[in-house]
Amino acid sequence: MKQKISITIDREILKRIDSVVDNVIIRNRSQAIEHLVNNSLGENRTAVILSGGDEKSMKISDTEYRITAKIGKNTLVEKAVKNLRQNSFKNIFIIARSNILTSVFDILKDGSSYGVKINYIEEKESSGSAGSLRLLNGRVNASFLVVFGDIIFDKINIEELWNQHVRQNAIATLMLTSSPKPSSKGIVKIEGNKILKFEQKPKHSEIYIGFSSMFAAEPEILGYRGHSLEYDVFPKLAEKGLLEGHLSSEKEIHIHTKEDIRKYC
Repeated sequence: MKQKISITIDREILKRIDSVVDNVIIRNRSQAIEHLVNNSLGENRTAVILSGGDEKSMKISDTEYRITAKIGKNTLVEKAVKNLRQNSFKNIFIIARSNILTSVFDILKDGSSYGVKINYIEEKESSGSAGSLRLLNGRVNASFLVVFGDIIFDKINIEELWNQHVRQNAIATLMLTSSPKPSSKGIVKIEGNKILKFEQKPKHSEIYIGFSSMFAAEPEILGYRGHSLEYDVFPKLAEKGLLEGHLSSEKEIHIHTKEDIRKYC
């Protein structure tokens, strides 16, 4: 959420700040300052890979979890971390059950060889996607990105999602794509960027814009009650006018089975 502040700044620096205003993307001095600060702090962006839930349901074979499945030369989690690093997300939290975290740690270690810092958070019992995310309480104090642990998102423009979120006054900004099967996703009713309604996997829908398992958020989202992001938190945020969407022409790829891997490769 945005907050008004008062600052004292050198006149010459102020002139340089004003020169950034292009009246297209950056329309005023406040946006110019925010743009410059975001660029300066970009290397310290935080991302969360959310992979909570029962370990059996997260398996893709007897020996592999979805998040550690081999996709070509890399595992799914390696692809995710490399993609996040390329988009300046260097502080990464991974939330999952103990055995999944152990498997991920065997691959990533502390993240230093990938140019990131990996923080492991153990989920001890199933409490839904919102409950898993709330394990971040006290660990984040600024905007962060959330990516579900079972997707490939190489083609999605994370930077555009992130920039839209930090420019707006929303608690969360969802990545959205068109979906031929709205009953299989969370669908949204949207006006401009504002999400007016969020409904998870409706039986019947004439809306074909769905949630793509990735979103940017503010720490305030951790204070919303409910077990599920999709069934509880997102609908509440939409009702309060605090949920926005960013429409992408590219889609995420879900990896739930070996057949999904074969289709991708």
